[in-house]
Amino acid sequence: MSRFFNSSVVRCLIVVVALVSAGFLQAAQQKRPNVVIIMTDNHGEWTLGCYGNKDIKTPHIDQLAQEGTLFTRAFANNAVCSPTRATFLTGLMPCQHGVHCYLRPRIQTGPDSYNTLEEFQTIPQILHDAGYVCGLSGKWHLGDNLYPQEGFSYWITKPHGASSGFYDQEVIEDEKIHKEPTYLTDLWTQHGIKFIKQNQDKPFFLFLAYNGPYGLGSAMKEPIKNRFKEEYEQLTFPSFPREKAQPWNFNYGDWIGDLGIIRKYAAEVSGVDDGVGQIMQTLKELGLRENTLVIFTADQGLSGGHSGYWGMGDHTRPLTAFDWTLTIPLIFSQPGQIVEGARQKMMVANYDVYPTLLNYLGLEDKIPAKPARPGRNFAPVLKGKQIPWKEEVFYEFENVRAVRTPEWKFIERYHESPNELYHLTQDSKEHNNLIDDAQYKQKKDELKQELDQFFARYADPKWDIWNGGQSKTVLMTQKLFPKTYLYLPEQKKK
Repeated sequence: MSRFFNSSVVRCLIVVVALVSAGFLQAAQQKRPNVVIIMTDNHGEWTLGCYGNKDIKTPHIDQLAQEGTLFTRAFANNAVCSPTRATFLTGLMPCQHGVHCYLRPRIQTGPDSYNTLEEFQTIPQILHDAGYVCGLSGKWHLGDNLYPQEGFSYWITKPHGASSGFYDQEVIEDEKIHKEPTYLTDLWTQHGIKFIKQNQDKPFFLFLAYNGPYGLGSAMKEPIKNRFKEEYEQLTFPSFPREKAQPWNFNYGDWIGDLGIIRKYAAEVSGVDDGVGQIMQTLKELGLRENTLVIFTADQGLSGGHSGYWGMGDHTRPLTAFDWTLTIPLIFSQPGQIVEGARQKMMVANYDVYPTLLNYLGLEDKIPAKPARPGRNFAPVLKGKQIPWKEEVFYEFENVRAVRTPEWKFIERYHESPNELYHLTQDSKEHNNLIDDAQYKQKKDELKQELDQFFARYADPKWDIWNGGQSKTVLMTQKLFPKTYLYLPEQKKK
């Protein structure tokens, strides 16, 4: 009798412990917030009201900034889409992930296409493995676009990276390419909302990757068709500098001051803002806002006439690392968890987001030990804490590498001149190159040493094109790298 009683008690205790443990696990999963990352394309932070713009209407992004922490000095580590997106999702530099330039069509669709991030633990893959449902709505531009990648189960994207327009464009949906009549900015928003509603009862990760405002090519020649047309066609937008075009402009110097281009870019910025407003409203209506971390950022910046340039660092010759191609918006917001209305002046880079996000979510143990990542965790700052922080960021774009501090920038070129040194506090437009000024030799040497040590520590020989490594992309400066060839996975070579 007593043995039966004791064994029954033991069995009951085992069941109770199992139920309690399952309850704790479920509670832990419920406490982990949903994640919405909103990324724009070729988008300078200077276009947003929360960053000081008085011309372009961005009330919803401005409200997001009021509800969270805005970083006033956030930087991209490259000038073009594929490398910056690869860095954002992996926390690695181009010399570590191998994506050195924007992907051409060959790698995106067709028999040679492949996912350029397949060997890495990316943000979406880690979140998928942690129980999140992951959805992409918008631009991918990282290879094998036809099929869902990296743990995404919801997948609508573009078959290519460049944007020739926002209307009647090709879209990939259900693993098929079709022409889409809907305004693409609205399309990405609509699918973002659909994904949220479908997964409101589960932990979800939405990567809402707009292909606007873009600012380049035929997309800017397309007439304004969104709701800002009538208003913006009457405005002159003085926030776009009318400066003399500098000699290094290659593609777009004659766009500086062009009101048609300016108005179109401004309208596309405001179109994205409308989408952000709809996403935020959906989260609130579904009661999800408090349990959703929202990050707003861009892949890289864009000059709208600043310092006498239009475009990014690939629209100059030589390729460049000026601030107008590096600076991006960066906002983190979750009510009750992240300091609201804060403006952080610390210098952060896109490669810092990877460790910060995973630490914020309690998934820091999922960050791989190898390859070593250059990113730093600033999650405590989002909670209002102070942490030690070295004020410097690094940049790598094919044959251009740079280090930037609050006061200085040193730029080095591989097999090309000139190298550059700028005293940013005295020369914010970066027009006065001090590289040959003997007065600043010590500073140049110090910064060069910082740059060399950084890449010596982090570069992977396989992808370090400065030392004979390969590239997953065609290089704009291929003639400078005769030993570098386009990498294709073995199965694609057969």
